[in-house]
Amino acid sequence: MPTILTINSGSSSLKLGLYRTGSTAIADPQLLYRGATDAIGKPGGSLTITDAAGQGTHREDASHESQSSAFAHAAQKLQRLSGTDPDAIGYRVVHGGPHLREHCRITPQVLDALRAATHYAPLHIPGALALIDAASKLYPQIPTFACFDTAFHTTMPAEASTFPIPAHFREQGVQRYGFHGLSYESIVASFGSGPALGVPARLVVAHLGNGASLCAIADGRSVDTSMGLTPSGGIPMGTRSGDLDPGVVLFLARVGHLDSNALESVLNHDSGLAGLSDGISDLRELTDTANKGSATADQAIAIFCRSIAKTIASYAAVLGGLDCLVFTGGIGEHSALVREHVCRQLGFLGLALDPDANRRNAATISQQASPIGVRVLTADEDGRIAHHVRDLLDRR
Repeated sequence: MPTILTINSGSSSLKLGLYRTGSTAIADPQLLYRGATDAIGKPGGSLTITDAAGQGTHREDASHESQSSAFAHAAQKLQRLSGTDPDAIGYRVVHGGPHLREHCRITPQVLDALRAATHYAPLHIPGALALIDAASKLYPQIPTFACFDTAFHTTMPAEASTFPIPAHFREQGVQRYGFHGLSYESIVASFGSGPALGVPARLVVAHLGNGASLCAIADGRSVDTSMGLTPSGGIPMGTRSGDLDPGVVLFLARVGHLDSNALESVLNHDSGLAGLSDGISDLRELTDTANKGSATADQAIAIFCRSIAKTIASYAAVLGGLDCLVFTGGIGEHSALVREHVCRQLGFLGLALDPDANRRNAATISQQASPIGVRVLTADEDGRIAHHVRDLLDRR
């Protein structure tokens, strides 16, 4: 049975998954191993490999200067454990620009389109291209596939994806694309199917991590999402500003004398929680600082939670109500404080949180009588990549 290697890169981390595909297209690919390398480009990194049951099979200190170096090292360890090379490779690609909106096999033409789309996601596409190049050198004969975070959001109506700017800019692809699509898709898939297990008709998912966004999902389909043209929009994030009055950007350019590169650096690396708290971008560290009496840290958390709650409330209007709210991502799954702050502000919708379940990070944290269910679920982006690669292989 064929094996599929999935590659999922973050700003300073890299996740690999090795899956075996079954003989039927109905069954999901079976996870064999997961690999994770952290602190890439920083001292103190590590490589951890776990099996399908989540049991650690390998751990070592491993510092790497680049994603490509981390990939080569992790892939070698996976090969030794599994005893086989993969039959196909699937990459999570954050943005494919206006011309790559469906998961596809990577060809020279696809690579050219990705290079041309770099300005749509300058923080992500160059790294994806470097990883694709590194893997092609290690596995030159293996078919490779790109799975786009933007693909899930192609179901958004025009009133959600269209920006109110002149038509000639829209014709160049300036629109709302949305991101974290593989995460949202995996949450939808986790609800299963059938009358008792189906996806809630009116669902909002909050993917909260260093990069964070929200998505309004109607009957399993994306109808609105907080990120826009790039992954810099929406709610404030670890180091990204999220949405701003356009006049703020003009002010920074005119009065601050910042060119486009300097603006990009400020808005993507120096803003968000870090900009609100003198450089603290990690929510855990920010929470500890707030607990020690820092008014600045406390305010940063309050601004973050208020923005999340405002977005959820607006999506309740888009959906005509709300049946279920899901928290996922590192912050969404592990910060009881953020979930409590957000849900408290949504009490006017009838949402009622179970404080004890919330503290325990339980799968369901709403009270039994709450008309809106609140869940804490783990996204499985890698599993969706393997799923799509298997389907694309079957179509060849």
